[in-house]
Amino acid sequence: MDQRIAVTGSTGTIGGGVARMLAGEGFPLVLPVRSPDRAQHLPESVVRQTTYADFDSSVDALAGVDILFMVSAAEEADRVATHRTFIDAAAEAGVRHIVYTSFLGAAPDAVFLLGRDHWYTEEHIRRSGMSWTFLRDNLYLDFVPALAEDGVIRGPAGEGRLSAVAQADVARSAAAVLRSPDDHAGTAYHLTGPEAFTLAEAAATITELTPATIRFEDQTYEAAMESRAHHGAPRWLVEAWVSTYTAIARGEMADVSHDVERLTGRRPLGLRDLLAQEG
Repeated sequence: MDQRIAVTGSTGTIGGGVARMLAGEGFPLVLPVRSPDRAQHLPESVVRQTTYADFDSSVDALAGVDILFMVSAAEEADRVATHRTFIDAAAEAGVRHIVYTSFLGAAPDAVFLLGRDHWYTEEHIRRSGMSWTFLRDNLYLDFVPALAEDGVIRGPAGEGRLSAVAQADVARSAAAVLRSPDDHAGTAYHLTGPEAFTLAEAAATITELTPATIRFEDQTYEAAMESRAHHGAPRWLVEAWVSTYTAIARGEMADVSHDVERLTGRRPLGLRDLLAQEG
């Protein structure tokens, strides 16, 4: 435990879960945060203010850090540039190893448009001189019920399958890697749930296990774009939302991996498990 770990995203679900687990085990942590007033105050932890886009403050925030857990930034028009700034700051600060939350199927031509951001971020980390581990998460299982608007999950997903992963399993997997990062250097793990389901099957399961009545409606790409116009989001973001469904239709999010169980020693949560917990 002589290595100091920085955990980003500690005010959120995954980073917060990782920070609590490691702090509870006595690991000394640095918690780089945008808003210190929202920070957790954990044993052996130091809170430092920064943002990914601020190179100088990030260098200061990561001073003395050996291992960095980097949760990907929120979606923005040029998220890769923001990521690159923070990665460069980590290298400048002397960070030795980055554990980055990437995405399943990250590739320069991924159908899921945000998966392209993750691929370019991975490439920058590979060239940074630091050692690395990538946690390629699938879509979060926790968000599947929230795909429904007015009782309908709409999108051009067809009969494609989704092996969504619970945020708790991502946090447990990340903590396992951070406990002994050298054992995982140069490895990309695929973090998925225990099975792949269609969105029609997801809707039926949500209907069965919760008070909500949900159904799935397949759409054309054009109808999907038009039906989301009322959100007032920029076109690039609406295209990214819709590409979630087209990627499912193409099979990009269907692979089922055993990496969560390999890392944590326990079977990942499925949709039924998660809904039962919440119930």
